[in-house]
Amino acid sequence: MPPARPTADPRMADLVAAGQIRFAVFPPQYGRDAGGTLTGPWVEVMRALAAHIGVPATFMEVANPDRLVESLAAGSCDFGSLGFDPARAAAVGGFSPPFMQVDFTYLVPAGSAIRSIADADQAGVRIAAVRQHASTLALVRLLKHASVVNASLDEAFELLRTGRVEVWASIRPALADCCSRLPGARVLAESYGANHPALVVPKGHAARLAAISAFIAEAKASGLLRRIIDGHAGYRPAS
Repeated sequence: MPPARPTADPRMADLVAAGQIRFAVFPPQYGRDAGGTLTGPWVEVMRALAAHIGVPATFMEVANPDRLVESLAAGSCDFGSLGFDPARAAAVGGFSPPFMQVDFTYLVPAGSAIRSIADADQAGVRIAAVRQHASTLALVRLLKHASVVNASLDEAFELLRTGRVEVWASIRPALADCCSRLPGARVLAESYGANHPALVVPKGHAARLAAISAFIAEAKASGLLRRIIDGHAGYRPAS
């Protein structure tokens, strides 16, 4: 459970005065339960932060990381979460320490001869990847021969299902969820990197960043982060 007593941190006073914290999230950072409520480790960490501050969490669903960065810049949300990547460092006001780790890997269809990450990096192999996701930024730096086909999350699934690509690259839990919808499909055991999600703030909010960084440190020390993340297969607490 999150801390019982809200923080009196003056660095969060503007959010307390506003009466809510607005988080932006994009697929696959969340799922939905049977009642339509957002679920997943990102969502639970954000709710724990809101409880720590003592105000409700509200969520704005955006299409991809680029839209999240735009929402921060426009002031339509207070926080988001991104995996740290040098390409993103100048786009936001800073990153908290990471709160979990999730591996990047491949999903291949039934009958695929691809058994390893290296097998896929061949001329003529097409790899679906979601635009601007951390898994895609890492993938582009890795590949020497295969080509990347940029798509949305739903489009990437359809590209693989219909044989228009040979591989789909993403985070392991998202691919494992989709695997059951493709009979005979396999998620590779090997990984080609990992995402280390952190909370991010708009530019010009250094004090807010320091406050959420302190929250992440406290949540690690108390075991709160481990309890949240251990409840979701495929995710690991950040070291």
